[in-house]
Amino acid sequence: MQYLIGIDLGTSGTKTVLFDTKGNVMANATIEYPMYQPQNGWAEQDPQDWWNAAAQTIRLVIEKSGVDAADIKGIGISGQMHGLVMLDENGQVLRRSIIWCDQRTAKECEELTARVGKERLIEITANPAMTGFTASKILWVRNHEPEIYEKCAHILLPKDYVRYMLTGEFATEVSDASGMQLLDIRNRCWSDEVLEKLEIDKKRLAKVYESPEVTGTVTAQAAALTGLCEGTPVVGGAGDNAAAAVGTGVVEDGKAFVTIGTSGVVFAHTDEMSIDPQGRVHTFCCAVPGCWHVMGVTQGAGLSLKWYRDNFCLEEKATAAGMGKDPYFLMDQQAARVPIGSNKLLYLPYLMGERTPHLDPDCRGVFFGLSAIHTKYDMLRAVMEGVTFSQRDSVEILRGMGVEIQEMLACGGGGSSPLWRQMLADTFACDVKTVVSKEGPALGVAILAGVGVGIYDSVQQACREVIRYNDPQPPIAENVPVYEKYYQVYRGLYPALKENYKQLAAL
Repeated sequence: MQYLIGIDLGTSGTKTVLFDTKGNVMANATIEYPMYQPQNGWAEQDPQDWWNAAAQTIRLVIEKSGVDAADIKGIGISGQMHGLVMLDENGQVLRRSIIWCDQRTAKECEELTARVGKERLIEITANPAMTGFTASKILWVRNHEPEIYEKCAHILLPKDYVRYMLTGEFATEVSDASGMQLLDIRNRCWSDEVLEKLEIDKKRLAKVYESPEVTGTVTAQAAALTGLCEGTPVVGGAGDNAAAAVGTGVVEDGKAFVTIGTSGVVFAHTDEMSIDPQGRVHTFCCAVPGCWHVMGVTQGAGLSLKWYRDNFCLEEKATAAGMGKDPYFLMDQQAARVPIGSNKLLYLPYLMGERTPHLDPDCRGVFFGLSAIHTKYDMLRAVMEGVTFSQRDSVEILRGMGVEIQEMLACGGGGSSPLWRQMLADTFACDVKTVVSKEGPALGVAILAGVGVGIYDSVQQACREVIRYNDPQPPIAENVPVYEKYYQVYRGLYPALKENYKQLAAL
């Protein structure tokens, strides 16, 4: 038998899954780690935590499965995008990683735009300057921590640090590199023009590969730590959303997925490059060689529900622990008892600023319409509905760009909730499907590993062979117009509050 490993480096933890070549799970393991917030709007993690979690979970899945490590033919890595990892000339980490949801770089985005030019930046990188993207983080370190910047010999993304620890190679791939704002998206290579204008030495950047390409092999040192065989190939892998696309079969035109993880994403595959001139959605290279995807991202999707759980659902957490259930299962049951519209209560999920469609690092979360009638369960449902409406914002932009969506899939933690899937179907007014496998990004990068080592002929062929779907969840006809009325109120709230957000940020 032949096996493949997919490593999914997330914001809350790293999950490693061992698959056979039919996509069946042989074993999985997850290890969590903290996020640090030194100031309001800042977010950092320790790269060593990522590597420790990856190494330990690899060893755990090999031990759990009883599989001979020699039969593991390839490894793929998926990762949270945009994080900045800075290493010195000896490969040692210089500072904690500034991660995707960090919002400190508004001034650096202005600097980036001024240096490159707003229109030219979009022409090359397919996106306007973003606080979440890596380039502005590099400028922030140079502006505020020049002594660290001077020592920096290597700049990596989160998953690529784990690759470095596995293989000793400084490598990345096109889907994750697209989110650095240093890549020429059309030509799938580093942009000499952007790097020159930003005065960033290209020697600090990793070599760029296509996602299924082999980037290196496991070293003897990494093999000793993980239980892998020395020489096991490691492919490019993909950014978390590009990996989820492969893991759900969204690798051809007309297919899209919505995911509610820590962040929320609406992602559509396209064989032809398409750019939103307003920069409200992101165009990146995807994990299918020679193709792209268009993606709307909301910052505080599942994060909003986790925040609510941790602060307001302590009783549910305790009860769930006693029952051996996930707290979200009990929370779903409570939210389902509340009518659509949460008794006229709306929630804006801007806990960490927002990307799509507002591009505003200063906006923050809001409960709107709160009255004495409301209970914590009204607030709970309002959080779920607010996140759903934020996803609808992305769908509307993609439709306006002419991106065809014939088939919508749901994945991520939110996608596992029947209640949340129904909210999505009713709000989008279309069927929502799920894949049989719950492993999304991990399965996606395992498929990429299989392509890289020759087990499958292509990404599309592998997905047709491996991905299996559940029956679709259709919209409930009478719910659609009700959600539509609340969505229209939701849409009007950000414009009404935009100036107030700026005032609050300036205090």
